[in-house]
Amino acid sequence: MKQDMIVILDLGSELNTMVARAVRALGVYSEIYPHDITADKLKAMPNVKGIIVNGGPNNIVDGEKIFVSDEVYNLGIPVMAVEHDAAKTDNKLAKWPDDEEQVKELLKPFVFDICKSEANWNMKNFVADQIELVKKQVGDKKVLLALSGGVDSSVVAALLIKAIGKNLTCVHVNHGLLRKGEPEQVVEVFRNQLDANLVYVDASERFLGKLKDVADPEEKRKIIGAEFIRVFEEEARKLEGIDFLAQGTIYPDIVESGTKTAKVVKSHHNVGGLPEDMQFELVEPLYYLFKDEVRACGIELGLPDNMVYRQPFPGPGLGVRCLGAITRDRLEAVRESDAILREEFANYGLDKKVWQYFTAIPDFKSVGVRDNARSFEYPVIIRAVNTVDAMTATIEPIEWEILNKITKRIINEVPGVNRVCYDLTPKPTGTIEWE
Repeated sequence: MKQDMIVILDLGSELNTMVARAVRALGVYSEIYPHDITADKLKAMPNVKGIIVNGGPNNIVDGEKIFVSDEVYNLGIPVMAVEHDAAKTDNKLAKWPDDEEQVKELLKPFVFDICKSEANWNMKNFVADQIELVKKQVGDKKVLLALSGGVDSSVVAALLIKAIGKNLTCVHVNHGLLRKGEPEQVVEVFRNQLDANLVYVDASERFLGKLKDVADPEEKRKIIGAEFIRVFEEEARKLEGIDFLAQGTIYPDIVESGTKTAKVVKSHHNVGGLPEDMQFELVEPLYYLFKDEVRACGIELGLPDNMVYRQPFPGPGLGVRCLGAITRDRLEAVRESDAILREEFANYGLDKKVWQYFTAIPDFKSVGVRDNARSFEYPVIIRAVNTVDAMTATIEPIEWEILNKITKRIINEVPGVNRVCYDLTPKPTGTIEWE
C-alpha cells in the first residue's frame, strides 16, 4: 500500500533531518526536497497530505534570499511554514525546539488534525512499496550490485532478491582496502550460505596503483568511486545485458555530500563521485532511509541479526583510515590494528554496545623507544562512537583497563607502530571518519 506522506521543503534549515525523523516517528512517511521544487512535481507525488516549509539560517544562496514558489501554497495541500518570513499560512511556528520529542508534539496537530494523515509508515509497508517500485523500474532486466557485505549493501541485496530474484548479480570487489578476513567472509556468507549470484573480483593492485601518491581525501574518495564503476562496467560486459546499478545510498550520504542550502561535509563514493559517462541507470531503494531504519528494514526482510547490526564500514574502506597518501606499510598497520581492536571489543562485549569503532593511522611518524633504542614509527588513533542516525555522534567512554590492553597489543603486535591515541571528539565538530 502507499503510505501517506508529509513533504519537507528545505528553505535553509539545519534541522531538516530531525523534522523528517519526527514525522516518521509519528507513523507518517516524510521526504525532504529542495525549496525550488515545482508545484507540478509535488502534485504528481502520490499521497502527499501536507507540506512543511522549513526555513532557517541558510536561506541565502548566491547572495540572494530564497523563497518557495507561490504555486506551492496554492496547491490545496495544507502548509506549515516554520522559522522564516515567507509564511503564507496560519499554521506558522516561530521556531523549532531542537528536541525530536518536542517537535513530534508540535507536529501532531498539523500532521493528523489538519492534514488528516494516516499513521501507516512502517517497514512492512515500506518494503512492499519498494519491491513494487523496483519491479516497475527494472522489469525483467538485470541489475548489478556492489556487495561489500556491510549493512547497506546487504539490505539492498535482500530487498532486490525479493523483487527480481536471479536477475540480480552481486559483485564483491576486493579493492585491497578491506578489513582483515573480510573478502573471505563475504564469499562464505553470500555465495555459500545465501546462494546469491556472486562474482568475486580481486582488484587490489589496480586500486592501489590508482591511489599512489594521492593524499587529498576528496580525491581519494572520487578515485575509488570512479574505479568501482569501471570495474562494474567490465563485469557487466562479461555478464551481458546489465542495465541497472544498485547502490546502498542512504539519506546521511546525501546530506553530507551537500545540498542547495548546505555545504559539502565530505563526498561519498555513491554520491557525486560517479563518472558522467556511467552506462547504468541507478536503483537506490534505501535512498531516503536513516541508518537505524536501514537496520529495521533488514530485520523485516529476514536478514540475521549479526548481519543487520554489523559495524558500519565506509565504501572507500581503509583508504579513508590510512590518512593521506596510502602506503602499503601503513595500510597493513591499519588492517592489523583494526583486527586487534575488533577482537578485544568483542571480548569485552563492546561490539554490541558501540555503534562504530576503528583505527586510523596518519601519514607522519613520532619518536619513541623500542628495545632500549630510539624508534621513529607511526601512531595509531582509536575511534569509538555511538549514534542513531549518523548525523551526530558521541564518544564511547572506554575503561582504562581495556584501552591499556588494546594499546599493549597494538604496539607489540603491529609492525611500525610505537604510539596509540584515543580520539575524544564528538560529531560535530569531528565527522565519524577522519577523512
